[in-house]
Amino acid sequence: MVTAAGSPVHLASALEGIRLILHVLGAAVWVGGQFTVLALLPTVRQLGDDAPKKVAQAFARLMWPAYGLLLLTGFWNIAASDVSGASSTWKAVLMAKVAVVVLAGVAMFLHQAAGSRRATAIWGAIGALSSVAALCLGVFLAG
Repeated sequence: MVTAAGSPVHLASALEGIRLILHVLGAAVWVGGQFTVLALLPTVRQLGDDAPKKVAQAFARLMWPAYGLLLLTGFWNIAASDVSGASSTWKAVLMAKVAVVVLAGVAMFLHQAAGSRRATAIWGAIGALSSVAALCLGVFLAG
């Protein structure tokens, strides 16, 4: 198979594949988990006043290790890239991704620490939207 530019398409090496699989797995848990918990929230609220907090705490036990995995494999992705030869546009997208990844982590931390329902909702929305933005920017960086 050949790309539109005429260069051959090849399989990733085993190490490259593992790195990318781990990164996608982390994103699936981090981003997908946020939207899954959000979708389940109306049902969870019916289980009792403390149920949403218990579900959020349970999810946090998965979410934060996934975020750590994303950071680790994200730096690994950068180290495996030829950043010096990258275009200024690619570098700008990378910097934007780094910014929204940091924003996502901070927002989700503030979401968990929020003392009011409104603050919880606002920080949760910021965290979810910035997480989706990071995912989308990552797709563009993968080229």
